[in-house]
Amino acid sequence: MAKGPFYNVPYRRRREGKTNYKLRKKLILSGLPRIVARRTRNHIIIQLVKPALQGDQVITSAHSRELSKKYGWLGGLSNTPASYLTGLVCGYRSVAKGVKEAILDIGLQTPSKSSRVFAALKGVLDAGVDVPSSEDVVPSEARTAGKHIGEYAVKISSDADAYSRMFSAYLSRGLHPEKMPDHFSAVRKKIVSEFEKAPAKV
Repeated sequence: MAKGPFYNVPYRRRREGKTNYKLRKKLILSGLPRIVARRTRNHIIIQLVKPALQGDQVITSAHSRELSKKYGWLGGLSNTPASYLTGLVCGYRSVAKGVKEAILDIGLQTPSKSSRVFAALKGVLDAGVDVPSSEDVVPSEARTAGKHIGEYAVKISSDADAYSRMFSAYLSRGLHPEKMPDHFSAVRKKIVSEFEKAPAKV
């Protein structure tokens, strides 16, 4: 660790690798609320956050656990389709709060084309929130619907052991992975229907 009379000790969260303060400053100076997209090993968490002197204020949020508990989602809770659906829920909740524009905050995650964080972004965009972004980074509609999962399931279906081992969690919940796109469409329709019927809250 550097020493000397002119050395400034970095902020604790910077030392712990949790916050990039230069990037955070740029996000705050945009004047827009932030769509904070984070993923764990098993879940996706999307929040709409507004900076304040006393600390960040969460305006709306969505957790991928809600997909199974509230909307009947049978797929994984941290894959690309779940990321999109979680972003869609958070986006609709943000619109209901009167938010029309935001900026994406992916934290210290490395941006990767068509990744789960950009699948969540696509969900937010489809809900009606304007977020500056490039069409090149968001996944295709086929990928957000889990078509790649269904195609892989069909590919290995001839090997019963590999198939049951790879998709044991899906099968235990009663979902055949090759039907993922159809299941995704049904759950997405349920989410859209719920929020289109609900009155806006300002």
